[in-house]
Amino acid sequence: MFLSALELRNIIESSFLPKRCLCTLTPDLSMTVKVFANGETDHLDLMVSGINAQRLNSCREIHELIAELRSDMRNQASVQLLHLNRAAP
Repeated sequence: MFLSALELRNIIESSFLPKRCLCTLTPDLSMTVKVFANGETDHLDLMVSGINAQRLNSCREIHELIAELRSDMRNQASVQLLHLNRAAP
């Protein structure tokens, strides 16, 4: 990892603004990213754990991770919308 844990967290967390994002790293560099619906609630839009932060050795790899997380968040929102539409009378 070419960045400090604090720098990496800041990059990832700020990439989801204006949503609130919390990124945590364990001592073995396993990362968990939580993206909340807004700054006022604890409703999760996305939670991914077990991310290997050791593989984040370049700006490109960090960018790819963020793009993947955003894609996961969009896909999850689409699935939730589909379920809501099916449940509506």
